[in-house]
Amino acid sequence: MKYFNLHTHQFTNQSDVLELVNQYPKDFDASIPFYSIGIHPWYIEETRLDEDLKIIEEKLQTKNCLAIGECGLDKRIEVPFDLQVSVFEKQLELAQKFKKPVVIHCVAAFQEVMAIKKKMKISVPMIIHGFSKNNQLAEQLIGAGFYLSFGKYLLKNPDLKTVFQNVPNNRFFLETDIMEESIKQVYEIACEYKGLKLKELEGIISSNYRNVFE
Repeated sequence: MKYFNLHTHQFTNQSDVLELVNQYPKDFDASIPFYSIGIHPWYIEETRLDEDLKIIEEKLQTKNCLAIGECGLDKRIEVPFDLQVSVFEKQLELAQKFKKPVVIHCVAAFQEVMAIKKKMKISVPMIIHGFSKNNQLAEQLIGAGFYLSFGKYLLKNPDLKTVFQNVPNNRFFLETDIMEESIKQVYEIACEYKGLKLKELEGIISSNYRNVFE
């Protein structure tokens, strides 16, 4: 593995990239080699909740399923927040049971996510995907034991440069999510911001991958 893409919705099948492809229970594609699976807060359907959780539990027991997610909390959608919390907590219970890391979608609910981690005593790694906030929040999350994953906003928002520079090397990942740019482009800007050679960055992310996913 030369490159690791923590979170993507597109399987590109490049030989030098390990892609953690996001899957949803009802649209599961068995041809994707490595994936995460979860109920995204946007797509909670109460009528099929038990069925979705059953599929997730089944897949978490396979070696190709590297993580649960993306799952989490989003205060900017109409899905009732208490329902989001309930579905998130059920998935965290599965993550603990099967010792799988969690890829988290979080919008305007970081304090709640941190509180839930603490309340439930979650010990598996939890990664906030698509991080785009400030230094203060980054420090809080890292202090609470989270990893941060950077992608689109690292390329598009220069204000994120100092935030990324301040994140310890053993606490970050890189991703593409739904953007058209490649993971290689994200690695390039990460090298520039961190003052690293590509080989050094590859080593850092490989080490983080081993700590979280193996």
